[in-house]
Amino acid sequence: MARRHAAGVALALGTALALAGCGAADSGAGDVVGQGFVSGDGTVQQWEPADRTEPVVVEGTSFEGDEVSTADWRGDVVVLNTWYAGCAPCRAEAPALVSIATDRADEGVHLLGINTEDEAGAALAFQRTFEVPYPSIEDRSGQVVAGLSGVVPLQAVPSTVVLDAEGRVAARVVGEVSESTLNSLIDDAMAGA
Repeated sequence: MARRHAAGVALALGTALALAGCGAADSGAGDVVGQGFVSGDGTVQQWEPADRTEPVVVEGTSFEGDEVSTADWRGDVVVLNTWYAGCAPCRAEAPALVSIATDRADEGVHLLGINTEDEAGAALAFQRTFEVPYPSIEDRSGQVVAGLSGVVPLQAVPSTVVLDAEGRVAARVVGEVSESTLNSLIDDAMAGA
């Protein structure tokens, strides 16, 4: 009887975790920055300039075949967003990301998608459907996201990271991000806050 109860609890817990979002955080991710959080809940974390990481460089080949490196955008604010086509929160936040990329391009704001699951066909179809104006790189191996260890939990998709003009992590959102939240984080990064 106890074994059946334990199995039921495990099943309920597993179902709850699966419904929490497209991805789940690795067990120690919250400890790395001293903040506990539940993956996918839209938790926002900002770092003061004195507490920011060394500059981060993310690079790879876009689905269109172009080489992309955040180092080329040094001096501007960069937004990194992990996603994949079958992720419902990723699809829900796509219009906000497209709007920001379009509306803020003249301000020196660059977006880069990091696709964690899809082959080129699915990724390009998503980009066409949502009219995504910014590049995305493929990261099915997880190497790019692993390079953001301590900032982005390995399995937390979607996640959004804002890099300041020096390329340092200024903020992150684990889970779906709203347009107003992301605009505020970009404004803070641009102001040096």
